[in-house]
Amino acid sequence: MIARRRRDRAGSFSGNVAERAIIDIGSNSVRLVVYGGTMRAPVVVLNEKVVAQLGREIAATGLLPADSIELAMRGLKRFALLLEDLGVQDVETVATAAVREADNGPEFLEHVRALGFEPRLLSGEEEAGVSASGVIGAFPGAQGVVADLGGGSLELVRIADGMCDTATSLPLGTLRLNEYRGEGETKPGGMRKRLGMALKQGGWGNPIDGPLYLVGGTWRALAVYAMEERNYPLSDPHAFELDAHEAALLARRVARAAPEMLAAIPRLTLNRADVLPNAAVLLQALLKQLAPTRVVFSSWGLREGLLYGRLEPHQKAQDPLLAGMAHFVGHRGAPPQLAARIAGWTVEAVPTGETGSERVRLAATMLALASIQIEPNLRIEQAIDWALHKRWLAIDPVGRAQMAATSAANGNQLGMPKSLTKLASAEALEEAICWGLAIRLARRVGARSRKSFQVSRLMRDGGRLVLRLQESHRDLYGITVERDLALLAGRLRLEPAVEIVAEDMVWDSDEADARFSLVK
Repeated sequence: MIARRRRDRAGSFSGNVAERAIIDIGSNSVRLVVYGGTMRAPVVVLNEKVVAQLGREIAATGLLPADSIELAMRGLKRFALLLEDLGVQDVETVATAAVREADNGPEFLEHVRALGFEPRLLSGEEEAGVSASGVIGAFPGAQGVVADLGGGSLELVRIADGMCDTATSLPLGTLRLNEYRGEGETKPGGMRKRLGMALKQGGWGNPIDGPLYLVGGTWRALAVYAMEERNYPLSDPHAFELDAHEAALLARRVARAAPEMLAAIPRLTLNRADVLPNAAVLLQALLKQLAPTRVVFSSWGLREGLLYGRLEPHQKAQDPLLAGMAHFVGHRGAPPQLAARIAGWTVEAVPTGETGSERVRLAATMLALASIQIEPNLRIEQAIDWALHKRWLAIDPVGRAQMAATSAANGNQLGMPKSLTKLASAEALEEAICWGLAIRLARRVGARSRKSFQVSRLMRDGGRLVLRLQESHRDLYGITVERDLALLAGRLRLEPAVEIVAEDMVWDSDEADARFSLVK
């Protein structure tokens, strides 16, 4: 029960102001998402949906059902009031497959316009391209194929070098998959073959030689099932990945599962459980036709792609992990510039090793500094929660574990929780522990003052770990500094030492600052 409550804290509100909103009128749900924070790594302030199922009768009647329209409009009227009261003026409204294909789609959009919204009807190719942009924004350098599964359609698009190609929209949404299940069939084999033929006819019958990125709530529910099944230490399905063989085994199990059994899994709603077996059969068909190297689940898709598409090239080039982290810690008493200074001050004595990276080290430093602003009896647990369960972009499970270990060591907790040892090797955790102890020493020396970094230097000299201080600041070497220097030295298997030097024999702090100025 305690572990469950900890996971439920994932994605907690982080002090962001509502600044922009996306209204996504889909085939299954009508959703409002309000964002705050930096545009490169926006944070969700409000996420609310109405399951209107506008597309449930498209195949049979070609129309949006009257009761679905009524339900959708009720939700949209509420959204209009919320946005007005929140003062959000930057609102983008898009409609996708169901409205695109319905004979009464134009009439429905007129009702939406009457509420003051300006809905844009996306073509299938546009929808695929925008979803792919969301994946590109969340996974810099991604190459492969994006499969965005909605209620009315499946969008497939190739991505490489930050660009999209071969965008296709197929009528294989979750509300339509039952059409591919033969009458009286109890096994998924026939359905899988028919879906495979539909993919081939749509131009998707060849191996892709790369990852398959899965976008959409139903795919994320499949990831949640897999994570719960293996008691995975992380809670966010974003960036969860499986190799092709693991994905095939997962799809096979879920395709044969009863919805009521799936609904018993924590964090799976009844609506998702009902469609998961069919979605799993679709995944089987995708795996057979495309033969991806691995499957990666993405929480970024259409809505985030709309935001990412509005960025200037220099904004798109920003590291999304560091951009998001800088905004997060900036509201928690940890200026990113201070983190860069501390990372630069510590790196000579504790160089970034093979198991880490300087971008993860800088993110870990920012998070560790933010955590010490919290009550002492809460800070370590909270910092580990932030590292493991908050939605960070462009970081793998090892990086998350290293961020958590850094914050724990910064708080002088050197025994690592089992959740971290499941995610990262002993070598990776040890490197992060040394980062944390070095951060602890850096802030102890001069209480984070800029002057203290200008008059001191931490370095290795043979088998010694040396803290060098200018003569004018020799008294900074107090009891706590002596103790923390010894602690770090012992971890590095070095002898602690202090040297008092003349005023011009310390170091160039600006040069070290520049090395870690990655947040700009």
